[in-house]
Amino acid sequence: MSARVPVTAAVITLNEAGNIGACLDSAAWADERLVLDSGSRDGTLRICQSMAGVRLEQRSFDDYPHQRNAALRLASNDWVLFVDADERVTPELAAEVQQTVTAAQHDGYYVPRYNHILGRVMRHTGWYPDYQMRLLNRRHARYDEAIPVHEVVRLEHPVPGYLAGHFVHYNYLTLGQFMRKQRRYSDMEARRMRNQPLRLRQLLSMPAREFLRRYCTLRGYRDGGHGLLLSTLLAYYALRAQVKALRAGPDGKAQRLGAGAARAGRG
Repeated sequence: MSARVPVTAAVITLNEAGNIGACLDSAAWADERLVLDSGSRDGTLRICQSMAGVRLEQRSFDDYPHQRNAALRLASNDWVLFVDADERVTPELAAEVQQTVTAAQHDGYYVPRYNHILGRVMRHTGWYPDYQMRLLNRRHARYDEAIPVHEVVRLEHPVPGYLAGHFVHYNYLTLGQFMRKQRRYSDMEARRMRNQPLRLRQLLSMPAREFLRRYCTLRGYRDGGHGLLLSTLLAYYALRAQVKALRAGPDGKAQRLGAGAARAGRG
């Protein structure tokens, strides 16, 4: 029988008082529950401090990959499962994680998610299975700090594994919440694209491709009105990111159009 391998469940927070308690409860099986907070003022810290066995650390936020790498360094165990505050670990996923790390064959593992968006569990439109690389061996995995949005993990041995157990993700409860987060994502994407030349025709072609990818290729039409609405909004935010990058340019100067391209999709 394989020796038991300890796991850290790591959560990055900022003003997550409405989520953090239930999130940490779903990770109570982990050997360590680590919360890395970036300055919450809404009761998140009080809730974490009131929960037995939760370790609370603080760090100013710069971007997601730097914050996640900081959590990897802080973790007490080599195996780390990243859980977002608005996610819940299902019992099936918890059991699979504990079994997997005892005889791991990969440095990192993807986890599928059930996404609750505007009151509906999405099955298409790019939100299922929505694999996220979240179970990592911190000795052999790091987040790429050159990619600030929709973080990318670099593995020492670059073939990942896939788990069958799910996160449950309560990510967008209202349309306003969805739009606020997409504005933030598009602003971060625009900063990334500043030094990449853009063609004028891409201002129209890229949003069109994003809509077709979501609604047709990823079968958003099967999610009914939700699929149509979200495909349209994501196409708009792809356009918004390009316009902001074009206006700002490198070092805040207007950017000239050129031959390069950048993609502003929302995975």
